[in-house]
Amino acid sequence: MGAFIALCCSGSLSQAQLAGPLPPELEGVGVEEKLGNQIPLDTEFLDESGKPIRLRDCFDGKKPVLLTLNYFGCPMLCGLQLNGMLEALKEMSWSPGREFEMITLSFDPNETPILAKNKKQNYLREYGRAEAASGWHFLTGREQNIRALTDAVGFGFKYNEERGEYMHTAALILLTPQGKVSRYLYGVVYEPETIRLSLVEASEGKFINTLDKLILFCYHYDATEGRYSLAAMNLARFIGVITVLVIGGFLIHFWRREMKRPISTTIEGQHT
Repeated sequence: MGAFIALCCSGSLSQAQLAGPLPPELEGVGVEEKLGNQIPLDTEFLDESGKPIRLRDCFDGKKPVLLTLNYFGCPMLCGLQLNGMLEALKEMSWSPGREFEMITLSFDPNETPILAKNKKQNYLREYGRAEAASGWHFLTGREQNIRALTDAVGFGFKYNEERGEYMHTAALILLTPQGKVSRYLYGVVYEPETIRLSLVEASEGKFINTLDKLILFCYHYDATEGRYSLAAMNLARFIGVITVLVIGGFLIHFWRREMKRPISTTIEGQHT
Protein backbone atom coordinates (compact mmCIF):
# COMPACT_ATOMS: atom_id res chain seq x y z
CA MET A 1 0.00 0.00 0.00
CA GLY A 2 1.44 3.34 -1.03
CA ALA A 3 1.99 6.20 1.36
CA PHE A 4 3.08 9.84 0.95
CA ILE A 5 6.14 11.18 2.68
CA ALA A 6 7.66 14.67 2.62
CA LEU A 7 11.35 14.55 3.38
CA CYS A 8 12.79 17.72 4.87
CA CYS A 9 16.38 18.84 4.43
CA SER A 10 17.37 21.76 6.65
CA GLY A 11 20.33 24.03 6.10
CA SER A 12 21.51 23.24 9.64
CA LEU A 13 21.33 19.50 8.99
CA SER A 14 22.90 17.92 5.95
CA GLN A 15 20.86 15.68 3.69
CA ALA A 16 22.91 12.69 4.83
CA GLN A 17 22.30 13.45 8.51
CA LEU A 18 18.56 13.81 8.21
CA ALA A 19 17.45 11.56 5.39
CA GLY A 20 20.45 9.48 4.38
CA PRO A 21 21.26 8.72 0.74
CA LEU A 22 18.37 9.30 -1.60
CA PRO A 23 17.22 6.30 -3.65
CA PRO A 24 17.88 6.13 -7.41
CA GLU A 25 14.28 7.16 -8.07
CA LEU A 26 15.01 10.63 -6.65
CA GLU A 27 18.31 11.22 -8.39
CA GLY A 28 18.02 14.44 -10.34
CA VAL A 29 14.98 15.56 -8.32
CA GLY A 30 15.49 18.73 -6.32
CA VAL A 31 16.74 22.28 -6.74
CA GLU A 32 20.18 23.39 -7.85
CA GLU A 33 20.33 27.11 -7.15
CA LYS A 34 21.39 29.05 -10.22
CA LEU A 35 21.54 32.59 -8.91
CA GLY A 36 22.00 35.20 -11.62
CA ASN A 37 21.14 32.75 -14.39
CA GLN A 38 19.06 34.14 -17.25
CA ILE A 39 15.84 32.31 -18.07
CA PRO A 40 14.96 31.79 -21.78
CA LEU A 41 12.60 34.71 -22.29
CA ASP A 42 11.78 33.79 -25.89
CA THR A 43 10.47 30.35 -24.92
CA GLU A 44 6.83 29.99 -25.92
CA PHE A 45 3.96 28.59 -23.85
CA LEU A 46 0.17 28.80 -23.81
CA ASP A 47 -1.66 30.97 -21.29
CA GLU A 48 -4.89 29.94 -19.58
CA SER A 49 -6.94 31.15 -22.56
CA GLY A 50 -4.94 29.01 -24.99
CA LYS A 51 -3.15 32.02 -26.46
CA PRO A 52 0.56 31.61 -27.33
CA ILE A 53 2.73 33.66 -25.01
CA ARG A 54 6.46 34.11 -24.61
CA LEU A 55 8.00 34.39 -21.17
CA ARG A 56 9.16 37.91 -21.96
CA ASP A 57 5.49 38.91 -22.23
CA CYS A 58 5.29 38.43 -18.45
CA PHE A 59 8.19 40.83 -17.87
CA ASP A 60 8.00 44.60 -18.27
CA GLY A 61 11.56 45.36 -17.23
CA LYS A 62 10.37 47.11 -14.06
CA LYS A 63 8.53 44.59 -11.87
CA PRO A 64 10.00 41.42 -10.35
CA VAL A 65 8.39 38.07 -11.12
CA LEU A 66 7.42 35.27 -8.75
CA LEU A 67 7.65 31.84 -10.41
CA THR A 68 6.08 28.60 -9.19
CA LEU A 69 6.61 25.27 -10.93
CA ASN A 70 3.79 22.82 -10.35
CA TYR A 71 1.45 20.49 -12.14
CA PHE A 72 -2.27 20.85 -11.75
CA GLY A 73 -2.94 17.14 -11.25
CA CYS A 74 -0.51 16.87 -8.33
CA PRO A 75 -2.09 14.84 -5.49
CA MET A 76 -0.57 16.83 -2.63
CA LEU A 77 2.56 18.99 -2.63
CA CYS A 78 1.63 21.47 -5.39
CA GLY A 79 -1.69 22.24 -3.73
CA LEU A 80 0.02 22.70 -0.36
CA GLN A 81 2.57 25.05 -1.87
CA LEU A 82 0.08 27.17 -3.83
CA ASN A 83 -2.29 27.34 -0.88
CA GLY A 84 0.54 28.34 1.46
CA MET A 85 1.68 31.00 -0.98
CA LEU A 86 -1.86 32.28 -1.37
CA GLU A 87 -2.29 32.63 2.40
CA ALA A 88 0.84 34.77 2.49
CA LEU A 89 -0.32 36.87 -0.47
CA LYS A 90 -3.61 37.59 1.28
CA GLU A 91 -1.71 39.26 4.11
CA MET A 92 0.35 41.41 1.76
CA SER A 93 -0.72 44.81 0.47
CA TRP A 94 1.24 44.11 -2.71
CA SER A 95 -0.68 42.43 -5.52
CA PRO A 96 0.21 40.62 -8.77
CA GLY A 97 -0.11 42.94 -11.74
CA ARG A 98 0.66 46.01 -9.67
CA GLU A 99 3.94 45.61 -7.75
CA PHE A 100 5.01 42.28 -9.28
CA GLU A 101 4.05 39.58 -11.75
CA MET A 102 3.42 35.89 -11.11
CA ILE A 103 3.88 32.81 -13.29
CA THR A 104 2.52 29.39 -12.38
CA LEU A 105 3.83 26.93 -14.95
CA SER A 106 2.72 23.31 -15.23
CA PHE A 107 5.70 21.06 -15.90
CA ASP A 108 3.35 18.31 -17.15
CA PRO A 109 3.29 18.67 -20.97
CA ASN A 110 -0.01 16.80 -21.13
CA GLU A 111 -1.92 19.43 -19.16
CA THR A 112 -4.04 21.87 -21.12
CA PRO A 113 -5.01 25.56 -20.99
CA ILE A 114 -8.53 24.51 -19.94
CA LEU A 115 -7.16 22.96 -16.77
CA ALA A 116 -4.93 25.99 -16.23
CA LYS A 117 -7.95 28.28 -16.61
CA ASN A 118 -9.94 26.34 -14.03
CA LYS A 119 -7.04 26.46 -11.58
CA LYS A 120 -6.59 30.18 -12.09
CA GLN A 121 -10.28 30.86 -11.52
CA ASN A 122 -10.25 28.82 -8.33
CA TYR A 123 -7.21 30.58 -6.89
CA LEU A 124 -8.38 34.05 -7.87
CA ARG A 125 -11.73 33.35 -6.23
CA GLU A 126 -9.96 32.30 -3.05
CA TYR A 127 -7.57 35.26 -3.27
CA GLY A 128 -10.44 37.72 -3.48
CA ARG A 129 -8.58 40.22 -5.67
CA ALA A 130 -10.05 40.19 -9.16
CA GLU A 131 -7.56 42.81 -10.31
CA ALA A 132 -4.76 40.26 -9.84
CA ALA A 133 -5.99 38.30 -12.88
CA SER A 134 -3.86 40.31 -15.31
CA GLY A 135 -0.71 39.74 -13.27
CA TRP A 136 -0.97 36.02 -12.45
CA HIS A 137 -0.22 33.88 -15.50
CA PHE A 138 -1.06 30.16 -15.55
CA LEU A 139 0.95 28.53 -18.33
CA THR A 140 1.20 25.15 -20.04
CA GLY A 141 3.51 24.06 -22.82
CA ARG A 142 5.54 21.49 -24.70
CA GLU A 143 8.08 19.34 -22.87
CA GLN A 144 11.06 20.86 -24.68
CA ASN A 145 10.06 24.38 -23.65
CA ILE A 146 9.22 23.32 -20.11
CA ARG A 147 12.65 21.73 -19.74
CA ALA A 148 14.32 24.85 -21.08
CA LEU A 149 12.85 26.88 -18.23
CA THR A 150 13.20 24.31 -15.45
CA ASP A 151 16.83 23.66 -16.42
CA ALA A 152 17.56 27.39 -16.39
CA VAL A 153 16.33 27.73 -12.79
CA GLY A 154 17.74 24.39 -11.62
CA PHE A 155 14.42 22.69 -10.91
CA GLY A 156 14.70 18.91 -11.28
CA PHE A 157 11.72 16.56 -11.51
CA LYS A 158 10.92 13.05 -12.76
CA TYR A 159 7.86 11.15 -13.89
CA ASN A 160 7.00 7.92 -12.10
CA GLU A 161 5.52 5.65 -14.77
CA GLU A 162 4.28 3.09 -12.25
CA ARG A 163 2.21 5.60 -10.30
CA GLY A 164 1.50 8.09 -13.05
CA GLU A 165 2.80 10.95 -10.91
CA TYR A 166 5.71 13.37 -10.86
CA MET A 167 8.43 13.39 -8.23
CA HIS A 168 9.40 16.98 -7.50
CA THR A 169 10.11 19.56 -4.82
CA ALA A 170 8.47 22.81 -3.66
CA ALA A 171 10.14 26.18 -4.16
CA LEU A 172 9.18 29.73 -5.02
CA ILE A 173 11.64 31.28 -7.43
CA LEU A 174 12.16 35.05 -7.48
CA LEU A 175 13.19 36.60 -10.81
CA THR A 176 14.50 40.06 -11.57
CA PRO A 177 12.60 42.35 -13.98
CA GLN A 178 15.09 41.22 -16.64
CA GLY A 179 14.44 37.51 -16.02
CA LYS A 180 17.44 36.51 -13.93
CA VAL A 181 17.20 34.18 -10.91
CA SER A 182 17.37 36.24 -7.73
CA ARG A 183 16.35 33.94 -4.87
CA TYR A 184 14.66 30.68 -3.86
CA LEU A 185 12.12 30.24 -1.05
CA TYR A 186 11.53 26.65 0.01
CA GLY A 187 8.70 24.77 1.69
CA VAL A 188 4.95 25.24 1.67
CA VAL A 189 4.52 27.92 4.35
CA TYR A 190 5.78 31.42 3.62
CA GLU A 191 6.10 34.59 5.67
CA PRO A 192 4.42 37.52 3.87
CA GLU A 193 7.25 39.88 4.79
CA THR A 194 9.84 37.43 3.48
CA ILE A 195 8.09 37.29 0.13
CA ARG A 196 7.78 41.07 -0.01
CA LEU A 197 11.43 41.68 0.86
CA SER A 198 12.50 39.00 -1.62
CA LEU A 199 10.51 40.79 -4.32
CA VAL A 200 12.19 44.07 -3.36
CA GLU A 201 15.62 42.42 -3.62
CA ALA A 202 14.71 40.91 -6.98
CA SER A 203 13.52 44.28 -8.28
CA GLU A 204 16.91 45.73 -7.29
CA GLY A 205 18.75 42.98 -9.17
CA LYS A 206 20.17 41.30 -6.05
CA PHE A 207 21.04 37.61 -5.94
CA ILE A 208 20.53 36.10 -2.48
CA ASN A 209 21.81 32.67 -1.51
CA THR A 210 19.45 30.59 0.62
CA LEU A 211 21.13 29.64 3.90
CA ASP A 212 18.31 27.67 5.49
CA LYS A 213 16.64 25.24 3.13
CA LEU A 214 13.49 23.25 3.76
CA ILE A 215 13.15 20.95 0.78
CA LEU A 216 10.03 18.85 0.43
CA PHE A 217 9.91 15.93 -1.96
CA CYS A 218 6.61 14.93 -3.49
CA TYR A 219 7.22 11.21 -3.65
CA HIS A 220 5.32 8.02 -2.87
CA TYR A 221 6.92 4.93 -1.48
CA ASP A 222 5.85 1.38 -0.71
CA ALA A 223 5.66 1.00 3.05
CA THR A 224 6.01 -2.79 2.77
CA GLU A 225 9.51 -2.34 1.34
CA GLY A 226 10.57 -0.19 4.28
CA ARG A 227 12.00 2.60 2.16
CA TYR A 228 12.90 5.77 4.04
CA SER A 229 12.47 4.09 7.43
CA LEU A 230 15.70 5.74 8.62
CA ALA A 231 14.65 9.07 7.15
CA ALA A 232 11.27 8.90 8.85
CA MET A 233 12.87 8.03 12.17
CA ASN A 234 15.39 10.88 11.93
CA LEU A 235 12.65 13.29 10.90
CA ALA A 236 10.56 12.21 13.91
CA ARG A 237 13.55 12.79 16.18
CA PHE A 238 14.11 16.21 14.66
CA ILE A 239 10.48 17.19 15.25
CA GLY A 240 10.74 15.79 18.79
CA VAL A 241 13.73 18.00 19.55
CA ILE A 242 11.88 21.08 18.31
CA THR A 243 8.88 20.16 20.48
CA VAL A 244 11.08 19.78 23.57
CA LEU A 245 12.72 23.15 22.92
CA VAL A 246 9.34 24.88 22.60
CA ILE A 247 7.99 23.31 25.80
CA GLY A 248 11.28 24.02 27.60
CA GLY A 249 11.13 27.65 26.59
CA PHE A 250 7.60 27.96 27.94
CA LEU A 251 8.56 26.39 31.28
CA ILE A 252 11.61 28.63 31.67
CA HIS A 253 9.44 31.68 31.01
CA PHE A 254 6.91 30.43 33.59
CA TRP A 255 9.56 29.77 36.26
CA ARG A 256 11.19 33.15 35.76
CA ARG A 257 7.83 34.85 36.19
CA GLU A 258 7.16 32.90 39.39
CA MET A 259 10.59 33.77 40.80
CA LYS A 260 9.88 37.47 40.31
CA ARG A 261 6.70 37.32 42.41
CA PRO A 262 7.01 38.79 45.96
CA ILE A 263 7.61 36.16 48.64
CA SER A 264 4.88 37.63 50.88
CA THR A 265 2.29 37.03 48.18
CA THR A 266 3.30 33.38 47.93
CA ILE A 267 3.15 32.91 51.75
CA GLU A 268 -0.26 34.60 52.03
CA GLY A 269 -1.56 32.36 49.30
CA GLN A 270 -0.40 29.28 51.22
CA HIS A 271 -2.12 30.40 54.48
CA THR A 272 -5.43 30.96 52.75
